[in-house]
Amino acid sequence: QVQLVESGGGLVQAGGSLRLSCVASGSIFSINTMGWYRQAPGKQRELVATIFSRGSTYYADSVKGRFTISRDNAGNMVYLQMNSLKPEDTGVYYCNGDVSTTSWRTDNYWGQGTQVTVSS
Repeated sequence: QVQLVESGGGLVQAGGSLRLSCVASGSIFSINTMGWYRQAPGKQRELVATIFSRGSTYYADSVKGRFTISRDNAGNMVYLQMNSLKPEDTGVYYCNGDVSTTSWRTDNYWGQGTQVTVSS
């Protein structure tokens, strides 16, 4: 079994910063693509940023230049540094990862989410 646990959410004023962390634990053989998604009230969950196993990244247009995704492979962790936060960044942020538990099995996992609220 694999668990993803997020932390670092909270309430911040517009223009402020937050750093989200996600740690993967359990029977892990390797971790491949990891990403952050968010879901605002009444809206669909959307991709915020992705980091691939070799370190290349992808960002949604709405967060380019403000958010940075990074990973610590040794610690099975992924981070999301969020700067210049806007009220529209408010939502529940979810960690997602493609985790291999053996050399032949890879499954997709979700964390439980962490709330980010940006006040104007």
